[in-house]
Amino acid sequence: MHNDVRTLREAAGLSQGALGTALGVSRQTINSIETGKYDPSLPLAIAIARHFTTTVEEIFHVDA
Repeated sequence: MHNDVRTLREAAGLSQGALGTALGVSRQTINSIETGKYDPSLPLAIAIARHFTTTVEEIFHVDA
């Protein structure tokens, strides 16, 4: 699954650690999501979308 987490995080001026802290996960989790090595759980995907005031569908894109 492709996602725009890195783009949104960088646009907000946040480090991976800062975003992880805001979401209650580790910096490594954020890194794994950004690099596509880990697909977040639905609750975490929703938390990410809410943090950036957008929808899950706007951030996460299913690979065709």
